[in-house]
Amino acid sequence: MNVLLNVIWVVFGGFMIALEYAASSVAMMLTIIGIPFGVQTIKLARVALWPFGTDISDTGWPSGCIAGIMNVIWWFLGGFVIALTHLLWGLIFCITIVGIPFGMQHFKLMRLALFPFGKTIN
Repeated sequence: MNVLLNVIWVVFGGFMIALEYAASSVAMMLTIIGIPFGVQTIKLARVALWPFGTDISDTGWPSGCIAGIMNVIWWFLGGFVIALTHLLWGLIFCITIVGIPFGMQHFKLMRLALFPFGKTIN
């Protein structure tokens, strides 16, 4: 069932979302300072391409408070706007019964977009 839902997701917009995340990741990685943020955007692209069946787990603060500081910087530099976009799309999809699974995936992406540092994708 996950494969069918992922195919529907990719055909109806998931590929474009993943492509946007990948393009922004490349743009972020042009500077040395932007490399950690580009890596986190790759995480978002990976989940945006194939969201059904992926699990996002919290690894905590692996490198002291650096992950927390990076999350705060990420939040102010665009993570909040990305999360609001996923919230809007999630609410729109949840209007219909058929769209609820897709809305839930946008909510999963929203949680990852808010604080991507310290998270792993399984």
